[in-house]
Amino acid sequence: MVIDGKAIAEQIKENVRERVLSHYIIGENAPKLACILVGEDKASKVYVKSKIKACDECGFGSLVINLDENATKEELINVINFLNKDSSISGILVQLPLPNSLERYRNEIINAISPDKDVDCLTDENLGKLYSGKGLIAPCTATGIIKIIESVNYNLEGKDVVVVGRSLLVGKPVSTLLQNNNATVTTCHSYTKNLQEKIDKAELLIVAVGKPKMIKSVKKGSFVIDVGINRIEDKLVGDVDFDKVSTEAKFITPVPGGVGPLTVACLLENTLKLHENNLQKIENNYENNEKITSLKEY
Repeated sequence: MVIDGKAIAEQIKENVRERVLSHYIIGENAPKLACILVGEDKASKVYVKSKIKACDECGFGSLVINLDENATKEELINVINFLNKDSSISGILVQLPLPNSLERYRNEIINAISPDKDVDCLTDENLGKLYSGKGLIAPCTATGIIKIIESVNYNLEGKDVVVVGRSLLVGKPVSTLLQNNNATVTTCHSYTKNLQEKIDKAELLIVAVGKPKMIKSVKKGSFVIDVGINRIEDKLVGDVDFDKVSTEAKFITPVPGGVGPLTVACLLENTLKLHENNLQKIENNYENNEKITSLKEY
């Protein structure tokens, strides 16, 4: 079975859209996503454009801030601080990768985002909450992978899972989410010995390393999720050799059309969750202030 990520993503977006239209007024109190794009990376521009389009489709407000590729760390953080203070902004996203001049400051830049507006769950505070099981949201791609697994009612309890890749965006968070669902997870990386032996035992295999068609064989009847997006001669391919592996797997995601659409859909879902959480905090603060005022009057 080839899993249709686009169809799952459309259902998520429809659910988000229905909630926004039934609870908020577009242009007034609806969720609003701010995207910061630094430089002229073509792929990043395409990704940001797709996110803004999805915002429009779901009734979100959106804002794109374009900075020159020579922008300094201080300039970028100043923009983030401005957005942190803007009460109309529900979520902030710094489009990655950053230009080489800023890449070494990436952790500092990401952590300048308020955890309440960190829509891709990349700040140290939000990652800490995720790993402790107390997180409100998870990184978008990792969340999308779980949505794919849920779409076929796949029971993760006790399953032997192999995750190839350990990035903060995908590998580490998805490993945590899988463990939270009682799977037994082996995380592999560039230093892993006998990688194929581990892959051959995986009931569920998730690959996110950015190496085209590196996986050419899997366990018969396994579930394969390919997160990789690689361009070869104007054609997009995954980290899994689809033609070879699809004859062995029971479930498999294609590239394109698999995990990719879920990332954008889950971004919208995360933005809505942060928006509602921030509104609840405002309401709670208002109620607490009312109690304090009443006590003083008494």
